Amino acid sequence: MIAKHVAMRSVKKSDFAGLVKYISDPQEKNERVDFVSVTNCQSDDVPMAILEVTHTQSRNSRAAADKTYHLIVSFRAGENPNAETLRAIEARICEGLGFGEHQRVSALHSDTDNLHLHIAINKIHPTRLTIHTPYNDHKTLGALCERLEREYGLERDNHQAQKTGSENRAGDMERHAGVESLLGWIKRECLADLKTAQNWTEFRAVLADNGLTLMLRGNGFVVADGAGTMVKGSSIAREFSKGQLEARLGPFEPQEMTPEAAPVKQYEPRPLRVRVDTTELYARYQAEQQTRTADRAQSWAQARDRRYGLMETARRTARLKRAVIKLMGGSASTKRMLYAMTSKTLTANLDKIARQYREERTTIYSHYQRQAWADWLRSQAAKGDRGALEALRARPAAQTLNGNTVTASGDRTHAPGPANQDSITKKGTAIFTAGRAVIRDDGKRLKVSKGLNHQATYTALRMAMDRYGSHLSVTGTDEFKAQIVKVAAITQLAVTFDDAELERRRQALMTTQAKLEIPTDGRSDDRGRRNTSSVNDAGSTTTRPERELGLRRANPPAKRATPKPNVGRIGRKPPPERQNRLRNLSTLGVVRFDERSEVLLPGNVPGHLEHQGAQRTDALRRTGDQPGLAAAAWKAADTYIQERNRMRSLVLDIPEHNRYNVIVGETLVYVGQRSIDGQSLALLRKDNQIYVLPVDEATAAQLRRKLVGDAVSIRNGSVVVQPTKGRSR
Repeated sequence: MIAKHVAMRSVKKSDFAGLVKYISDPQEKNERVDFVSVTNCQSDDVPMAILEVTHTQSRNSRAAADKTYHLIVSFRAGENPNAETLRAIEARICEGLGFGEHQRVSALHSDTDNLHLHIAINKIHPTRLTIHTPYNDHKTLGALCERLEREYGLERDNHQAQKTGSENRAGDMERHAGVESLLGWIKRECLADLKTAQNWTEFRAVLADNGLTLMLRGNGFVVADGAGTMVKGSSIAREFSKGQLEARLGPFEPQEMTPEAAPVKQYEPRPLRVRVDTTELYARYQAEQQTRTADRAQSWAQARDRRYGLMETARRTARLKRAVIKLMGGSASTKRMLYAMTSKTLTANLDKIARQYREERTTIYSHYQRQAWADWLRSQAAKGDRGALEALRARPAAQTLNGNTVTASGDRTHAPGPANQDSITKKGTAIFTAGRAVIRDDGKRLKVSKGLNHQATYTALRMAMDRYGSHLSVTGTDEFKAQIVKVAAITQLAVTFDDAELERRRQALMTTQAKLEIPTDGRSDDRGRRNTSSVNDAGSTTTRPERELGLRRANPPAKRATPKPNVGRIGRKPPPERQNRLRNLSTLGVVRFDERSEVLLPGNVPGHLEHQGAQRTDALRRTGDQPGLAAAAWKAADTYIQERNRMRSLVLDIPEHNRYNVIVGETLVYVGQRSIDGQSLALLRKDNQIYVLPVDEATAAQLRRKLVGDAVSIRNGSVVVQPTKGRSR
């Protein structure tokens, strides 16, 4: 863990509101701001907290220093402390710096390879209105980080200062911008030759060959290049300080500037040397930045011309009004009032024009803003440029992901990821979202960094198969490994694991699943079960185990038309409910009622009619209450219940299944049907449990015409669908 204070170079640029808006802005990303918290303010709302802090800062008019303290707490790659730990760390660090009672806004960012916490602190005390600036805060922060790392079991970092401020700034530029600094170039190109120089002549000759000059500045030496960029001699090496150089080479004598031969080599801001060739990419980058600069200057010039034109129009209108007032009659007081109104209107118009011009300049600057080399690579990689992505991943700052990862030891392909790519970091890590889960891809392995669930595991496995093949290596927690094995077995993905224990567990789960006889090819089995494949809303076919896990196919096929029920070939006889209509009335048997008191009995109906007998009303009763259902019907229900509860021990998302005991008038939710050994079963949901009831064919036919999710109730032992809005038949 590293804590760093980001100092504001210019006090005029200090802006608490701007800082809070930056750290709380998601920037059109799903994975950037995990949470924002407000401390020691009257309101937890961020805009209200900004108003409160700016009001507190305005009450101190004596302080000339920066009134805002920007602190960044960064964690090692792969570390992801929970929310409680993060809040405790934030409070302890602020208390250690003396800001325990000060107002602050914190935001956790996860859009980079290192989880980091931004803290915007008001340095003005809310009640005493005094400013507090920690003394030697870098030492205090180092001691606090060491203590917190031990207490919370975080990975240890080195908090001892080993570089000068110039070295740290040069290193930061190389890591964040990806461009070689002058200090780094001197150390890599000519430091060894400078150390071997025996006198000032040889020392100056080495500098001249590299396009550098040595000059006196204050009490020390600086080394400058042809463009005027300077670095301190002591920053290059301690032996290049003024005292040590004069002790080794003799007293320094300034040399007159004389025309010299062209240097052998000289410093130019170039990308850091990486494993891939970036010459063409850098040429594109420079050309695009020059175009941006030219377009920005042209847009600013056009905006300035529009501003001058609007101002001249406003002034000309004011002059015309004054001329009219001068020529018109009236008293002196009336003219003074009209002149004042004209002047006030002119001032308001000029202020409006100036405000519009400032807003237009800000818009133009943000649109044509120059990008650093690493930022340009990241933007190009997000657009699909494979070369830019490889250049990012070849940078020295890139690190391999660790934690819950999936990879392979074989060849890696460049298969495209899913369409839900969120962003790409400066180290070339692509961030994908799968529901509430986050999957990271650094080109070598996939990591489930947040929201470990079945869908994330399934998506990671499918991506790994596309990139690495079918033989995978899994690392991480025991929970992650167990879920990987479970999803791979239940969805029957064609993968194997290099870990012998994981492969043994996968095969055992596959064997258990085979015993359960769950078909996955979309066909019914020999016992007459219903088809186990279905077409989801996206048009992709999923198997029943995948539906039970709540999984969605990563690359769904083209959407197919949903087949209509009970539609057969041309010439097939109509369905039962469409038979025996008026068209065939002359061929049907007739039952005559002699008197109103007679009752139609089953024996009075000819045998060739479809429904010979009264409609049954006891389809949803228990076995003892339903004389029409044999024990075989409940045996089929028990078989299905036992199978589902056995699967529930493997997949936690499957609800518990039980027999349903009839309660007259109770309302339930219809969730589907199953067919076991030719017996139709109705599935009803209540209180996160599924109740199974055997039903006869007439009731099953009625339910098949209903939608999953319809409310049903029990009336006189029968299923009654709740009425919906619309015209009844």
